[in-house]
Amino acid sequence: MSEHSQAVAALRDQYAAIPAGSPVRLAKPTSNLFRFRDAQAGGLDVARFDRVLSVDRDARTAQVQGMTTYENLVDATLPHGLMPLVVPQLKTITLGGAVAGLGIESSSFRNGLPHESVRELEVMTGDGEVVVVEPGDDLFRGFPNSYGTLGYALRLEIELEPVSRYVRLRHVPFGSAAECAEVISAVCADRSYQGEPVDFVDGTVFSAGEQYLTLADWVDEAPFTSDYTGNGIYYRSVQRERVDYLTARDYLWRWDTDWFWCSRAFGAQRPLIRRLWPKKYLRSDVYRRIVAWDRRTGFSGKLSKAVQEPVIQDVEIPVARLAEFLDYFHREVGIEPVWLCPLRLRGADAWPLYPMDPGELYVNVGFWSTVDLRPGEEMGSRNRSIEAKVTELGGHKSLYSDSYYGEEEFWEHYNGGIYQELKKRYDADGRLPDLYAKCVLRR
Repeated sequence: MSEHSQAVAALRDQYAAIPAGSPVRLAKPTSNLFRFRDAQAGGLDVARFDRVLSVDRDARTAQVQGMTTYENLVDATLPHGLMPLVVPQLKTITLGGAVAGLGIESSSFRNGLPHESVRELEVMTGDGEVVVVEPGDDLFRGFPNSYGTLGYALRLEIELEPVSRYVRLRHVPFGSAAECAEVISAVCADRSYQGEPVDFVDGTVFSAGEQYLTLADWVDEAPFTSDYTGNGIYYRSVQRERVDYLTARDYLWRWDTDWFWCSRAFGAQRPLIRRLWPKKYLRSDVYRRIVAWDRRTGFSGKLSKAVQEPVIQDVEIPVARLAEFLDYFHREVGIEPVWLCPLRLRGADAWPLYPMDPGELYVNVGFWSTVDLRPGEEMGSRNRSIEAKVTELGGHKSLYSDSYYGEEEFWEHYNGGIYQELKKRYDADGRLPDLYAKCVLRR
């Protein structure tokens, strides 16, 4: 903690050295956002904020710096038989990023979102002050979904939960979205399926007539374990296997090796290329760097005969409207596969900048690809259509990727009144961009 205090003091000195009125930003080597910008020199150096400071096995808590990746966090907690309550799917997502944005995973139907297991939050605000906030404080409640526009998380105290050595997975097929949604509701209410416990729930939609729920639970013994960190491809096993077993660590990172299924765009799932691709580079952050390079150079667009629109989104849909959304999505968008992940907030209170109903079971629908524009169709039209449909169905949209809302509509969705009050209190001079400018205008 003394080293952490020294790092905080050094960061405050960096902030003080930035000329008054100049914008403030972080200098980060990696990102999991899909709002690409040109590289800029300078920025606050937060490289020293990437450590797990302590793990308390008895209290089931950890003190963690904000730039710590979940990969390093999990490596620190698993030897204690513990893990964060929600571990987002990609290794290089940082704890601070998952709290300032929104993280989710297959434990979210019982544990909510990552920010709901934070007990204490140390923030450098846009004004350059360092404050420690707790549940009930306005900045604590308003920090989730602020995306670094109110301040940066420097240290967090988080809750942990026990793990077992292995996870058993059951991949259950469904022929319709309606049937799948009905079972999601029942499983998330009972935390069991066919009389057996369920600790994790997610799903994979391959087409309107082929979808699977993966219902997983902790076990102490396993008759075998599969390995999807090399030649094996996890999402294909969902179609092939009915029961599978993974180690706890491999379960948490089952999606990272192939970035769900997006590695196929780089040829990484072709058998010959797979054998030649170094195992250490079968990682989501490697693929993301390739995408960033392609966005900068326009390489894939030069090869394609069609004009393509990136459609990279995660949306939360009330489970009762899930089948309606998927029917629209298959008809109007046509991206496959699609990821499903149910979630319900842990507490009784809504979080103001992402105001989900605490009593509602939602299903996160994730889709990450491109679509060919139809003749006469404008760039962004498919994303705008999705935004309109999500609103119609009473859902919400994450802001890590492109957004097309008009300003008035944006603030209606994300509680602009409360946000502006927080902005005045913690970034009065506007040293950080506001949420609309960052997530829609992308300045």
